Amino acid sequence: MKRIKAPVLLVSLLVIVLLAGCSGGNNNKPGAAEQTRELVYAAAKDINDMNPHLYPGSMAAQAIVYESLVENTPEGIKPLLAESWDISEDGKVYTFHLRKNVKFHDGEPFNTEAVKLNIEAVQSNAAKHAWIKLSTVLDQVDVIDEHTVQLTLKDTYYPTLLELSMTRPYVFLSPKDFLNGETKDGVAGYNGTGPYKLDEHVTEQFAKFSANEDYWGGVPAIKTITAKVLPAGETTLLALQKGEVNFVFTDDRGADSIDVEAMQRLADSGDYQIVRSEPMNTKMIVANSSNAASPVSEKAVREAIWLSIDRETISRTIFSGTEAPAETLFSSNVNYADVGLPKRDYNPEGAAKLLEEAGWTNGGGAAVRTKDGRELAMKLYYDVNSSSQKTQAELLQSEAGKIGMKLELVGEESQAIANRRSTGDYDLLFNQTWGLAYDPQSTIAAFASESAYLHTTSGIPQAEELYRKINEVMLSTDEDARKALYKDILTIVHDEAVFIPLTNGSVTVVAPKDLQGISFKQTQFELPFERMSFK
Repeated sequence: MKRIKAPVLLVSLLVIVLLAGCSGGNNNKPGAAEQTRELVYAAAKDINDMNPHLYPGSMAAQAIVYESLVENTPEGIKPLLAESWDISEDGKVYTFHLRKNVKFHDGEPFNTEAVKLNIEAVQSNAAKHAWIKLSTVLDQVDVIDEHTVQLTLKDTYYPTLLELSMTRPYVFLSPKDFLNGETKDGVAGYNGTGPYKLDEHVTEQFAKFSANEDYWGGVPAIKTITAKVLPAGETTLLALQKGEVNFVFTDDRGADSIDVEAMQRLADSGDYQIVRSEPMNTKMIVANSSNAASPVSEKAVREAIWLSIDRETISRTIFSGTEAPAETLFSSNVNYADVGLPKRDYNPEGAAKLLEEAGWTNGGGAAVRTKDGRELAMKLYYDVNSSSQKTQAELLQSEAGKIGMKLELVGEESQAIANRRSTGDYDLLFNQTWGLAYDPQSTIAAFASESAYLHTTSGIPQAEELYRKINEVMLSTDEDARKALYKDILTIVHDEAVFIPLTNGSVTVVAPKDLQGISFKQTQFELPFERMSFK
């Protein structure tokens, strides 16, 4: 694999785009005679470090290079690199039976020694993976024979298979790519077992992937995929209109490449199709309850923000009805999430009353309420690359102003916002739940994680109770007890209004009419490109 450094482009939106083949000219446009077209997806950020045991890399790219033992599907957990598995009666021992004749991209055999090496490499960097509960309960990995491996847990942990199915970190890299038997300080290459292998990477320009001709699941129909760095917005739309770009899907942070109206115009042209997944996540405003210096640490303020948001208008005017108004943290199609939480409808008068009762007054007709000499003013951080987040932020700012609340809008790169979330340096910020493959267990586990939502939840009075129940639900083996615990957890954060829902987001694809095999995984982070082909 060839790697070349190039000047950095300041972009962060991950938007997946297919361009037609590299030959140029009219053959790049939808409906061209050339049917073995190259697949090029445009990312507004580089694929970055493809080490699958760390987190800077593009998940869309990593998902076609690396694989896990099992796969999360709408029908439940299914075999992937493991053909079958057994679970002990106490739920602490998982025995996996591996596929035979699977090879890494560099020709190394995939076997239980490789599984043990990879999983132990992840475990040796436990602090990095604290957000994933499995990393804290996995005790040992034992090789039984060449194709049988056993994982032993310290405690029963019901989401074990779910977390083993994730895009990272429990996926497999060739042993030849390890450095001193580890991966936490870097790797020597990016050879997985997946349907595509990385051939060339020019930093901040492109990354080229070729079909794995020895892929155990069958050789992909599309032979070459290129990830090309391309800024979102007008640049992406122009590329679509010129036929240079012919496939777009919404990204892993909830940012968007082109607006809904532009997508519809492309579909109306007859050259493109629009395909949407079922509700995949909830777009939301995250409130920092632990920031004692900010008004947002008060429940009444958070509730007032919730009541001041007109979700119907957001759904209708910003998303043209393609994203439904969200009333709770998780949509009802998420396991354990349909628990009958009370609605907080759009009610600016009620919001103003809550603030007044909490001591935030605007005597003398002041535009901004005050309390003890302090203004009701907060900062709201949004992804600078997302036109919909910016538009929503402006609407929220306007509505907040009507009830005497001042919102200062700050647009930043997505990584900067993620850093703020983990350090607690924020009042309010846009975010989203992690998706069907991860929810509710991973988003809820993140409530207690320093790298995620600890600052969001740690300021509420029930914080310790919340964390105790989170620990209990992850270890529970009784389905009824688990349902009750999830209901308690979701009720606590709903009552405290620390996660303020906006809309239920889906993965939206804009693709040429002649592209077939478009489908979705249980995550918004990637698509199964290996299943696609041109008619």
